[in-house]
Amino acid sequence: MDLTNLVEQLNYFYDHPLNLNTASKEDLFELMLLTDLQINALLLHRELFGKLISIYELQAVPYWDLQTIELVSPFVKVDDKLDQLHVGLKEALKQGKFELYLRYQSILEEKEGYKDVPDSILLSSNKYYYGDPNRYYTRFRYSYRTNLSFGVTAEKDPGESFFRGAQKNGFDFYSAHAYYKGGKYLKAIALGDYQVQIGQGINLWTGYAFGKTADVTNVKKTANPLRPYTSVDENRFLRGIAVLLGFKKFSLLSFASMKRLSVAITEDTLDAQNTFFESINLSGFHRTTSEINRKNQMKETLFGGNLKYETRNFEAAVSAVQLLYDKNYLKDTLPYNQFDFRGKNALTLSADYNWVFKNFNFFGEIARSSYSGGWGQIHGLLIALDARVSMSLVYRNYGRNYQTFYKAGFGNSSATQNEKGWFAGLKINWNRSMKTSIYSDLYQHPWLKFGKDFPSTENDFLIQHNYRPHRNFEIYARFRHRNRMRNSRDTDGTITELENELKNNYRFNFRYKIDDAFTLKSRVEYVTLYRPSNPSEDGVIFTQDVIYKPKSLPVSFALRYALFDTDSYDTRIYTYENNALYVFSTPAYYYRGSRAYALVRYKFWKKFDLWVRYGMSVYANRDTLGTGAEQINGNTRTDLTIQLRVKF
Repeated sequence: MDLTNLVEQLNYFYDHPLNLNTASKEDLFELMLLTDLQINALLLHRELFGKLISIYELQAVPYWDLQTIELVSPFVKVDDKLDQLHVGLKEALKQGKFELYLRYQSILEEKEGYKDVPDSILLSSNKYYYGDPNRYYTRFRYSYRTNLSFGVTAEKDPGESFFRGAQKNGFDFYSAHAYYKGGKYLKAIALGDYQVQIGQGINLWTGYAFGKTADVTNVKKTANPLRPYTSVDENRFLRGIAVLLGFKKFSLLSFASMKRLSVAITEDTLDAQNTFFESINLSGFHRTTSEINRKNQMKETLFGGNLKYETRNFEAAVSAVQLLYDKNYLKDTLPYNQFDFRGKNALTLSADYNWVFKNFNFFGEIARSSYSGGWGQIHGLLIALDARVSMSLVYRNYGRNYQTFYKAGFGNSSATQNEKGWFAGLKINWNRSMKTSIYSDLYQHPWLKFGKDFPSTENDFLIQHNYRPHRNFEIYARFRHRNRMRNSRDTDGTITELENELKNNYRFNFRYKIDDAFTLKSRVEYVTLYRPSNPSEDGVIFTQDVIYKPKSLPVSFALRYALFDTDSYDTRIYTYENNALYVFSTPAYYYRGSRAYALVRYKFWKKFDLWVRYGMSVYANRDTLGTGAEQINGNTRTDLTIQLRVKF
């Protein structure tokens, strides 16, 4: 999970709050914290009543409840002053910000893949790594507001060589960008690595996108059409040039990308000149002989455009995206994947819309892929029933032969293929201190899937109740029930029937802010799993966090201690962990054991920030951890992160 762009955006608005009296519709979208109904209501309020006098006036804006106001308050302001809109390059360089990041991460225990073996074994085996177990990351970036940015990012993954062997240039992955946003006609331009987001994500969407969450109104995606790429996912980005032009109520986004991907090339046994590949290595790892041989073996070219018409409360757009490979994509044909893409090129056409009418927000997208003529569509509705009650409805239908390669359509999985269903969500703010969120998602896979030898029907249900009597104290309780279908583990070797897998999650979360510096967080989560062909399983985790962030001292820290006990990996429990800035971790806790970590941040000399995190997991019922090259002979896993940021 890489949330770099999201956190960067919020960090910027935290340091430079958005003026709600002058913010445009696009500016408010970039906060990524507001719905279209709330944005439209604020713009209409300004048209009718003029500028806001104070932030407390937001309570009079329709659909702006107290929770929303508290959520955005660190990132916005109300001011009569006009921001300086146009500055020269010299002034921008003077007012802009240069940042340098240096990061080191490592697992301190030795893994099987890092053992010292003869070169002959290293060359012939894929069980051993060429490089050391450390991850190195560096980033240099200049930015001025959200209008100007250029920088370079580099990363070496654990197991990859560094300034030797296959990586004589140092890092395994390099990324660079130059980006400008602003102007009346030239709205934005990006050179190098960038991200493009269109509609609801079923045609083209690079970068992270939220799926189903306890915020049931967060089902609609708000596309940021063009932004620079600063993360280290080695695949989900575009590399080339993109231009966003504007004229009155119209905008045109044009983009072209060409980059190389890691694939295993196979020669046709009947024609040695004809080569093809069966899969794309999306891990980004180049550690072993086979992984190194796959690197940059295939060229991907992608280009397209998006033409949009937009007013305050209405948007409509059409898009075309052409994908080209320089080698044939020919995966093995199996019953469940026989409709997947094969070949060298694919064209996807789409149209999307977004309309705010009174207290209704209609949105959707429909697309067609040239391969097999597959269709995909999604349509949704957000309704503000009154100031305290909101509702969401989403229908999606992704055909079994609909397939794109950069997508993030709303659904139960990231495939955006072979799925149709209905999602309904309800959020009730009972009063200033209590709210309840409920959703139900009923969906089906009309064709087979991996691990499912028949079409299947599944459902997902969640209810969460939050109680926050004052800003320093909050608790919530959550229940989630999922009914999925899997191939039965009882089979006679001929026909494998499907069976229901029932999974229940129970969570109780507590947060108490003792004072301005100390915060306590506690969580208990319990999970049960039942399927007829397997004994019932369960798992439980308890986490205790202590966070200390004094305003008067340069030091802050976050501590965690966790106890967990699950019957297997199937009853794993995911929990977010604090880490250095732009390091994201939501690991799975499973088996039996305990985990603790300490994260310390130290600010010094005004321009330096140092993060150090040390964590350890101890397992009570394991003699080895992991498998294959990742195996640790022992029951302890220790991780270390050190990051330095320099601002100048």
